[in-house]
Amino acid sequence: YKLGLQIQQVQLATVRPPAVVQAAFNEVNQAQQEKQTAINQAWAVYNDAVPNASGQAKERLKQAEAYAFRRVNQAKGDAEKFTLLLSEYRKAPEVTRRRIYLEQMQAILPALQKKVIVDDSLKNILQTLPLTTPESTHSTR
Repeated sequence: YKLGLQIQQVQLATVRPPAVVQAAFNEVNQAQQEKQTAINQAWAVYNDAVPNASGQAKERLKQAEAYAFRRVNQAKGDAEKFTLLLSEYRKAPEVTRRRIYLEQMQAILPALQKKVIVDDSLKNILQTLPLTTPESTHSTR
């Protein structure tokens, strides 16, 4: 038609479909709005969940690295302790064996409530007397 007119924009102030299709028109509009609402909610969940999951993954990775570092250092320390102990054992096996036994007993016995000592020469079982008493039962004045 080339009339020399160019349409820049068409703006409808109000849209009123015929009464026959009004219900369907409203349903389509509502469905589009519900679709957009669902998309917006999904993006909100995504924007919340992904950074949280990423942060948790980084935190767990750091914890695992720290645990591995502790375990490796503990193993190195244990190996060094064993090497030193072996060198002492080679010098004096009986003394070292006795020292290890006494150190272990010193670590274990305080945790036990009831102690029983078996003496082969007496052929009986001796129960030890508790040498420490609770401070609440005896008061010094």
